[in-house]
Amino acid sequence: MDSAFWVLATLLAMAAVVSWAFLKTRKIHMAVEEVRENLGNKLENLFRQEQFLALLHAELDLDLPLPPAGGWAASPDFLLLLARHARAAAPAVVVECGSGVSTVVMARCLQLNGGGHVYSLEHDSRFAAKTREDLERYGVAGFATVLDAPLRPVRLGGRDWPWYGTEDLPGGDIDLLIVDGPPMPVDPLVRYPAGPVLFPRMRAGGTVFMDDTDRPGEREIAGRYGREFPDFTVSREMTEKGCLVLTRGAG
Repeated sequence: MDSAFWVLATLLAMAAVVSWAFLKTRKIHMAVEEVRENLGNKLENLFRQEQFLALLHAELDLDLPLPPAGGWAASPDFLLLLARHARAAAPAVVVECGSGVSTVVMARCLQLNGGGHVYSLEHDSRFAAKTREDLERYGVAGFATVLDAPLRPVRLGGRDWPWYGTEDLPGGDIDLLIVDGPPMPVDPLVRYPAGPVLFPRMRAGGTVFMDDTDRPGEREIAGRYGREFPDFTVSREMTEKGCLVLTRGAG
């Protein structure tokens, strides 16, 4: 009896160990498959962005490669979207929230168009200086102005929002507005003031491009814009980080 008991106990213990090992191995296999799938998606996206970058260089006909895109900077697919719109629409006044590689791209488009000007609001003085250097290096400084615009409280809807100082921004209508700043760590809804501050200045038929709209904060902002600015039609573009396009109607 004792011998049979211990044999049975041993078999049960071995079965438990085998079952545990099987479950552990399955979890490891699933984790490896998840890593492999994520890596595959990242490599596919990298390849796609390289294709968009090549198309962007062809569109701009530049002698120098563009500054690095992606990460914190605008991705090549978003930049290509902007470039093609600017080349087709030929905006006279472009306002940009946040400077960088997009400033160079827009300035080059206006140079190719033969007219127009970009005004880029930048809260970081060091980054503003770097963008000005890039504009000079690419020979497009005459088509863009980077404005030092530190973030200050602006009262909207009963609360204070951090937003660019706009006192140096020239008055008049805006043909194209690019909302790609300030950075999200300041506040998840930090880009919301672009609507109440700048949308009223949009020319009839003018277009707004908003980057990073796959993030929760930007999705909430998009919902607010849809409710607060009914004279704008809203569409979405499939880009790496998500893009919202708003066009002001003629009314």
